[in-house]
Amino acid sequence: MEFEIKERQFLPKDFKVKDWEKLKPYFEKLLNQDINSDEELINWFGNLSELEAVVSEDMAWRYIKMTCDTSDEKLAASFEDFVRNIQPHIAPYSDKLNRKALASPYLSAIREKEGYNIMIREMEKDVKIFREENIPLETEISSLSQKYGAISGAMDIEHDGKELTLQQAAVKLQSTDRKLREEIYHKISSRRLADKEKLDDLFTELVKLRTEVAKNAGFDNFRDYMFASMGRFDYTPQDCFDFHESVKSEVVPLLNDIAKERKEKLELDTLRPWDKAVDISGKEALKPFSGADDLTQKTIQVFNELDPFLGDCLTKMVEMKHMDLDSRKGKSPGGYNYPLSETGVPFIFMNATSTLRDMVTLLHEGGHAVHSFLMNGLELTDFKNPPSEVAELASMSMELITLDYWDVFFNNEEDLKRAKTEHLQGIIETLPWVATIDKFQHWIYENPEHTVEERTKAWNDILDDFSDSITDWSSLEKFKDNLWQKQLHLYEVPFYYIEYGMAQLGAVAVWKNYKTNPKKGLESYMKALKMGYTRSIPEVYEAADIKFDFSKNNISELMSFVKQEMNKL
Repeated sequence: MEFEIKERQFLPKDFKVKDWEKLKPYFEKLLNQDINSDEELINWFGNLSELEAVVSEDMAWRYIKMTCDTSDEKLAASFEDFVRNIQPHIAPYSDKLNRKALASPYLSAIREKEGYNIMIREMEKDVKIFREENIPLETEISSLSQKYGAISGAMDIEHDGKELTLQQAAVKLQSTDRKLREEIYHKISSRRLADKEKLDDLFTELVKLRTEVAKNAGFDNFRDYMFASMGRFDYTPQDCFDFHESVKSEVVPLLNDIAKERKEKLELDTLRPWDKAVDISGKEALKPFSGADDLTQKTIQVFNELDPFLGDCLTKMVEMKHMDLDSRKGKSPGGYNYPLSETGVPFIFMNATSTLRDMVTLLHEGGHAVHSFLMNGLELTDFKNPPSEVAELASMSMELITLDYWDVFFNNEEDLKRAKTEHLQGIIETLPWVATIDKFQHWIYENPEHTVEERTKAWNDILDDFSDSITDWSSLEKFKDNLWQKQLHLYEVPFYYIEYGMAQLGAVAVWKNYKTNPKKGLESYMKALKMGYTRSIPEVYEAADIKFDFSKNNISELMSFVKQEMNKL
């Protein structure tokens, strides 16, 4: 793959972000620069974009290295140094630079250039919500959020004389040995419970600080502040409530059907939480790969079969060592694709063991990675930062449009069928969980003075609304009470979760188009991703030939398609 990293025009080629004093002159230069024409304003935006790319990539690497090894104090200190000693200085300069650009008499002439109208809308929003007094609070919030990864990353259990990360242990919940599943479930849940108070206190402190930030900026609550901060110009909290209701009426009944079938096929008197991951035909868990290298090579092959460009993207990342896929002690939980703004070649992080879920995770993060490559030619860094509703469309669609090539991972028809069925059932299970987490967040920040007991009650009320009525939780209530604590988004990226639901609906629609006409479906998908954030969310969805729509009718239609595809298997 021919891939060129754009040469620096504004910063020295060998410049590295070490401390604020070395960085400050470049912000000052932009702030004091005279702008006397449309062209000079466009060049000024280009220089600002380069500076932002260099700074964000430096922060990215500090974060990546820290999450790859949470036990290394130097790596944690390096990230903390950026958060405490560099980022707080950048914030007021970013505000001044925004104001300088917005005050320019030449802005109106370039506002209609593709992408600039979206970027300017974001700048106007940033100026509106910026408050100097929030800088130290945001620094404290960033620092506290980091603690969640350290607490979670240190969680492990002992089984058969071995230490297992919770991700490694969770694989055993797919065992056909029910006693083993129950034992592992209790060990994992008890380990989480051991840090319940620590995580409760951390969350309570985050809610308090976030609410203070919102009040300082003139908002009634942190939810409303975040809708502004995240640039949610294309939908409102009411649209989220509509999504919750649509999922409750159109998807939860399907969840019940899946649970009933599971209970019957497993011939159980009661369906318990440790029975939810085992194969319903009583077979051992699917193992689509053996080790990170095998997972990587097979995923590249799948991408190649879909389109050689897609395979080339992942090959480039492997060449540059921009992947860390194995699960190990001391590594942060979860998985992510971190865009690297200057080089344009992102980094994929995950905790792979051997499961179907791990395979899908790499397909998902690979979708994000491809999105980064497709956006690389866009003019400004801002254009390459699409909102999550678009970013997650890239990743979740990739999970589905690669389905026809999953035979790369499975060498017999029966396993392939099991994998596809499990994944499609996962879509039906994802939407209610997204609605649960999102509705919980709305409640949390609409009621910021709540007690831990009130929070627990609200969690259970909401969870029950979006859960199947078949699973028996008796004697496990203490574990159910704090299930929310495993969702890192609540701690690290508040209100970033509804996007998964919206994008999941979009991804099913992209897949539906692809099944109808593979060539046109893939072209529309890639055309939409190339836009980055130069168009509004509904316009990007329209370019992909799908709708940005959370109505009961749309969800019902898409779920019918998923059921129809499942019935064909």
